[in-house]
Amino acid sequence: MKILVLQGPNLNMLGKRKTNHYGAVTLEEIHERMAEKASALGCTLAFCQSNYEGDLVGKIHELREEVDGLIVNPAGLTGVGYSLRDAIEDSGLPTIEVHLSNIHAREEFRRHSCISAVATGQIAGLKWRGYIAALEILKEILEDEK
Repeated sequence: MKILVLQGPNLNMLGKRKTNHYGAVTLEEIHERMAEKASALGCTLAFCQSNYEGDLVGKIHELREEVDGLIVNPAGLTGVGYSLRDAIEDSGLPTIEVHLSNIHAREEFRRHSCISAVATGQIAGLKWRGYIAALEILKEILEDEK
């Protein structure tokens, strides 16, 4: 079972910005923790972080036939990433949307996600732990679909 993990704009700056919202764990540390958990679950992961929406869309197009599901943190594209949304929908892959902070408790402009309408589910506010939860849940969903 292979899962693609997409990380949106500015997530490469984790651990260096707004730690009160996003935590002090870096993106590399999140990926290490996810890889460790994936190994225990019998999954493999492919990671892609980009500050450019087209790169994320391209990665979905490139790997959509090779992966079984997606975990995506659209970050700054959450409310405006319609081409990312369309790529996720067109892929037909089960998708868990993850947010480090609770977007529903923040500024009004952060509360709307154009991605959530095409995601299987959303996890928000658990900081890095949300990725681990997403991985566990997505594995169960994929096993149920078999």
